[in-house]
Amino acid sequence: MCNEPSFYFCQLPYFFYFYNSMSENKKMSRREFIRCCVQYAGIAALSISGLDVLAGDKKLLPMKPPDDIWKWNTLAHYYTKTEKGVVCGLCPNACLIPLNGKGICKTRVNFKGDLYAINYGNPCSINSDPIEKKPLYHFLPQTTAFSLATAGCNFTCLNCQNWQISQVSPFDTQNYDLFPKDVVAYALKNNCKSIAYTYTEPVVFYEYVHDTAKLAHEKGLKNLFISNGYINEAPLRKLCKYLDAANINLKSFKEDTYRKLNGGKLSSIKNSLKIFKEEGVWLEITNLIVPGWTDDADMIKEMCDWLYDAGFSDCPLHFSRFFPTYKLTQLPATPIDILNKAHEIALAAGIKHVYIGNVPGTEYDDTYCPKCKKKIIERKGYTIISNNSKDGKCGFCGERINGVWK
Repeated sequence: MCNEPSFYFCQLPYFFYFYNSMSENKKMSRREFIRCCVQYAGIAALSISGLDVLAGDKKLLPMKPPDDIWKWNTLAHYYTKTEKGVVCGLCPNACLIPLNGKGICKTRVNFKGDLYAINYGNPCSINSDPIEKKPLYHFLPQTTAFSLATAGCNFTCLNCQNWQISQVSPFDTQNYDLFPKDVVAYALKNNCKSIAYTYTEPVVFYEYVHDTAKLAHEKGLKNLFISNGYINEAPLRKLCKYLDAANINLKSFKEDTYRKLNGGKLSSIKNSLKIFKEEGVWLEITNLIVPGWTDDADMIKEMCDWLYDAGFSDCPLHFSRFFPTYKLTQLPATPIDILNKAHEIALAAGIKHVYIGNVPGTEYDDTYCPKCKKKIIERKGYTIISNNSKDGKCGFCGERINGVWK
């Protein structure tokens, strides 16, 4: 799944950890702490307001498994038939699904010998978010993204933040009745500049994303793909025609860790990153540092060296702080010094823009010019406090800062 928590499951836990984070990060004053609290409360209020507007028109529907294929389905785009069942061709899991069975993601059903996606037009989570929450720091800053997710995921992360909706099927969640044309209409109604496919894993609601993204482009909206990147080449290249930006969660840089912690393959994610770049999609990368799993300095260096050598030095890299959740509640939160060390390693490897997330008040939430080293964008939470850039260039030395700024 992606690393962005949905509104329902992220805001209150984030407040609970907020003060502890402050105590470990000595750079934030009491006044700054209060100001950040106000900002986060404002974001929560904005989110609830957006949900109320939508809920007034489109009610949450209780979902029960139907005896027949239901309204919220569509024929899957990628699958092949075999004597033993259908083989899903969407992601590297390559699930062999027997008659009436589901794939690992719990969103694809073999119905009468054909593969159907049962998560088309029935999102379980919707929200109007600051684009910085994705996180996307170099793409249309200070704009709002209409964000949505359906149930299901093709990963089984032990540290999943949204496991209540990602590790279940659409039959198990309360969902909105919201088809692609409705999504676009509500995004425009809420003055959003983009639509973000996020929270769970947009790969598994591929057909829904594809059709919505195509309509969104026709109406002048941008499309954001917040994902684990676990998708096969053909469907990804087809979808990239309608994508404008992506944040891919590069969860580890060891195959064994990817298999045990997430249930995926590192090699497939590396290939997806290359495809996004080749197809011209603006790319930012997130790495969640989980104590005892992904906090090894040598592994972080290996990852950063690969990113540099593979041509990703201009892609912003977000190191994110882990908090105990789901099946890893016994672990501590990521120590701040580990995050700072990762930041140091990435810069030394040649990554131009490196950020630390989930640590309110850190100076590494700001954007610095890679040439003159001066601070050009200062952030507090999801708000830009000051901006010394113009037309994508440093306001001090004129160095170009890669991104999509308008």
